[in-house]
Amino acid sequence: MERIQVLQRHLTGGPSVCDAQYQLAVAPTLATSSNYPTFPQAQTMAEFPPACHDMLHWDELLTDKEKETKYKVRKFMEAEVAPIIAGYWERAEFPHEIVPKIAKLGLGGGTIKGFGCAGQSVVEAGLTCIELARIDGSMSTFLMVHNSLCMLTIDLLGSEEQKQQLLPDLAALKTIGAWGLTEPSNGSDASALQATATKVDGGYELNGCKRWIGNATFADWVVIWARNNETNQVNAFVVKKGTKGFKTSKIENKIALRCVQNADIEMTKCYVPDSARLPGVNSFKDTNKVLAISRIMVAWQPLGLAMGTYDMCNRYLQQRQQFGSPLAAFQANQEKLSRMLGSINAMFLMCFRLSKLHEAGKMSHADASMVKAWTTLRGREVVALGRELLGGNGIISDFLCAKTFCDMEAYYTYEGTYEVNALVVGREATKIAAFKAPPKRVQHSKPNVQA
Repeated sequence: MERIQVLQRHLTGGPSVCDAQYQLAVAPTLATSSNYPTFPQAQTMAEFPPACHDMLHWDELLTDKEKETKYKVRKFMEAEVAPIIAGYWERAEFPHEIVPKIAKLGLGGGTIKGFGCAGQSVVEAGLTCIELARIDGSMSTFLMVHNSLCMLTIDLLGSEEQKQQLLPDLAALKTIGAWGLTEPSNGSDASALQATATKVDGGYELNGCKRWIGNATFADWVVIWARNNETNQVNAFVVKKGTKGFKTSKIENKIALRCVQNADIEMTKCYVPDSARLPGVNSFKDTNKVLAISRIMVAWQPLGLAMGTYDMCNRYLQQRQQFGSPLAAFQANQEKLSRMLGSINAMFLMCFRLSKLHEAGKMSHADASMVKAWTTLRGREVVALGRELLGGNGIISDFLCAKTFCDMEAYYTYEGTYEVNALVVGREATKIAAFKAPPKRVQHSKPNVQA
């Protein structure tokens, strides 16, 4: 009866006593702290909610250094990035002014040791990814591409001279890196890449196209994978920004990771010296040495989006009132929060175990594919539930959930689509590869048998 009376007051325009008391109590605070003052009933992501997603006491599994990094990155992202990032996301712009501040955190280089790099454990690098992604997936992807793709390739497969020349400035974020493998004609089938490297006097001439290359519009160095015309094997080259014949064009109109500056790259008689070739790359299989780490990081990233979504929903449901009660008091909403919370904690434990397997030298490619596929699948459900819980505000980027809902789609697809990663696991489980369609069966005509 009470809820019917409240509903009647809504329909007739009369204010609910409970609603009026609530707004008098919290509206001044919300209106001044939020970047969306026309909706004083709940705070936006500009003042980010406290973390409340850890039900299983994750810190007990972490080293002191890992915990220090986790909370350092969390504090920075909540204070420096949360108040401004929704606007950048809407404009599809990258917040370049944030980069020097990230540099001061000492995160450059991720798991690389020496050369001024952070020297993180795999778990610590994963925690960095999720704390960045909790506020903004684009910033997490920016640093992952820089650390775990560009820099790690140079560290694992470059010469000592290349490492000494490039890694210190990359570690300090004085220069920015990108990584070019994917092509317009070859996404999941990356081994069929068509960009070519032709040997010429003193170096190589690169020709071909790349697509979806993160950071590429402003990167100082781009690792390019191309097929050697002489050997027909894949080589890798570090190409400097501004090299003649090397053109980047921003990919427009994305709905996900809008701050990440993905680019198409066109290489037309692009000359690079012999010193640009990474000597440790002699076949496509060498990409796996890099992707083994980067795929772990991409498995962690959906967890960060899910964490931020849950934290935002938890606060929103307690602030936002309907029918005279906070939305958090409704059973259906509590069930969704419970489901989100269970998935988030399971996602953490799978990522943590995967990272520990790698540190122990026991991780297989199927392990990484399984966890990456699973966390993106579960993460997709978490952000969808979050979008539902926020109702109309769930489609406004200021309240985070619309942003995480879109950004998760990129994680579901890059570093191997969900389906391709599932097939890697299926191959491990059955010992049968199913990546290519089976050959078409020859239809034999039936014999003409007469009764």
